[in-house]
Amino acid sequence: MRAVPSLALAGMALIVASAPLAAQTKDVKKAAASITEKDVRKRINIIADDSMMGRDTPSPGLEMTAQYVADQFKSFGLKPGGDSGSYLQRYALIKKQLLADRSFVEFSSSDLQDFIVLPFTTSVIQYEGESAGPPVTAEILLIGGPTDPEKFPADSLVKGKFIVWVVNWDQVPKFGNAMIIKAMTAGAAGVFAASNRDTTVIAKAAAQAGRVKVARAEDAKSPGGVPLVLEFSQAAVAAQFPQAQGTFDQLNAATEMMVLSLPDWTATVRISDSTLGTAMAPNVVGVLEGTDPTLNNEYVVFSAHMDHIGITPGKPDSINNGADDDGSGTVGILELAEAFARKKAATRRSLIFVTVSGEEKGLWGSAYFTAHSPVPIDQVVANLNMDMIGRNWPDTVETIGMTFSTLGPMLDSVASANPKLGMTPVNDLSPEERRLFRSDHYNFARAGVPILYFTSGHHPDYHEVSDSPDQINAEKEARLVQLVFWMGQAVGNAATKPAWNPGALEQVQQAR
Repeated sequence: MRAVPSLALAGMALIVASAPLAAQTKDVKKAAASITEKDVRKRINIIADDSMMGRDTPSPGLEMTAQYVADQFKSFGLKPGGDSGSYLQRYALIKKQLLADRSFVEFSSSDLQDFIVLPFTTSVIQYEGESAGPPVTAEILLIGGPTDPEKFPADSLVKGKFIVWVVNWDQVPKFGNAMIIKAMTAGAAGVFAASNRDTTVIAKAAAQAGRVKVARAEDAKSPGGVPLVLEFSQAAVAAQFPQAQGTFDQLNAATEMMVLSLPDWTATVRISDSTLGTAMAPNVVGVLEGTDPTLNNEYVVFSAHMDHIGITPGKPDSINNGADDDGSGTVGILELAEAFARKKAATRRSLIFVTVSGEEKGLWGSAYFTAHSPVPIDQVVANLNMDMIGRNWPDTVETIGMTFSTLGPMLDSVASANPKLGMTPVNDLSPEERRLFRSDHYNFARAGVPILYFTSGHHPDYHEVSDSPDQINAEKEARLVQLVFWMGQAVGNAATKPAWNPGALEQVQQAR
C-alpha cells in the first residue's frame, strides 16, 4: 500500500497538478495524439521480427535494431548523443569460453573426512555469473520446502554464504525468481539449486557448458570467481555421500520453508575459462534540446532496453522475439522521441532518448551510459524507464519508484489531468520480486537520479518464444506511452526539478 504523502508533498502535488494542464496547448495535444495504436503495431512488428534474431547482446540482430533506432532518431531531427558525433554509444565486451574440465563445486567437512566433488563437465549447470578466478570457499546454508520470500532468512544469516536451495523441479519457479534475487541482494556468495531432476538431464545440459559467453570488459577488471546461480542434482550428491539423501528427503517433504545451517561443512567453487576475443555492444542516444536558455542544461532521460535473449537452439521456433520484453519499451522510446520532436512540443528542459543493450545480461548498457553519460550525470534530473509495457491490465500501469521522490505525486497529477487515457498508475505491486534492481532505472537511481519505472508486469510468455508481436495490446500501449509523454511534459517544464523524499535515495543505494 502506498504511504500517505506528507503535508509538504501534498502541497507540492497541488503545485505540479497545474503544470500538465498548462502544458496542454494545441500543438502539444497534437504531439500526444501522434502516439497511436497503428504506429505501435507497425514498429513492434519491425523490432520483434524474426530478422532481428532475438536481439542478443552482442549479435547481428542487435546491431540491426540499433541502426534502425538510430535512423529513426535521425529522421525525427534529434541530435546524436553517442560516440564521435554518432547516435551509437559503444562499450567493450570480452568473449569467454568456460573450461568445464577445470571447473567444479566441492563440498567438504571441517575434519576433511568427507568430500563431494561435482565437475562442470557432467554434474553442474551454470545459469548466471560468467567471471573466473581463484577458488572461493564459503559456509553453507540449506533452504527447502515451499518458497516464501517473506520468510527468507535475515540478511545477516545469508551474507557471504553459499545458499543450497533444495528444490522439487516440478514446483520451482523459473530462475531469476524472487527467492534467488533475495539471496543475492542479501549478499549471498552464490545460489546452488540442488534439484531432484534426473542426473542424465543435468549431464546433457552440463555438456553444453563450453559454449562461448560474453562479459562486460569493465566487469572483468573486478575480482570475480563466484557464479551467481548453479544447479546440480540431489542424486549426484547422494551418490558420493549417501547420508545427504535423508536431509534432501526432509527438505523435499517440508510443508513450510525450512532453513538448516551446516556449520561443519563448506563449499568451494572454481570457475576456469579462456578469453577468445573482444566485441562491442551499442546503446543508441538521441538528444532534443530544451527551449529554456537556463533550464536546457538540465535533462530528462527516457530509457528502454532494446536487447533480448537471442536464440534457443533445439526448438521448432527457436527465435525469442521479445516483443514485450522489451520491444514494447523500445517502441515507446521511438513514439516519445517522435512526439516530442514535433512542432512546439519540446520542453524547457532538454530530453535524452536512449535504448540500451545488455539489460538481459545484467543491466550492462545502462551501467555504461550512467558512467559515461554524454552530459554530466548530476544534470540529469529524472529517468523515466519503460520495460514490458504492452501486456496485461488495460487500465493500469505499475510504476515502481512512486514513493521515492516528488515524481510520484507529479505522476498522480498527470494521470488525473488526462482521464481520457484511462490509465491509472499504481505503486510496486510485487515488492518481493525486487524489481527495483531488475531494469535499467536502477543504474540511474544508483547515480542519484530520481526514477520512475513503467511496466505492465510479467506473464507466461516472459523469456519464451511465445513473446511475439501478435500478443501485444497496441491500443493499451499507445495510451500508456501517451501518459509517459504527458509526464515528460510535466517534468520537462516544471519550475523546479524532482527531489528525492527524505531518506529514499540512501534506502535505494543501500538496499542491494
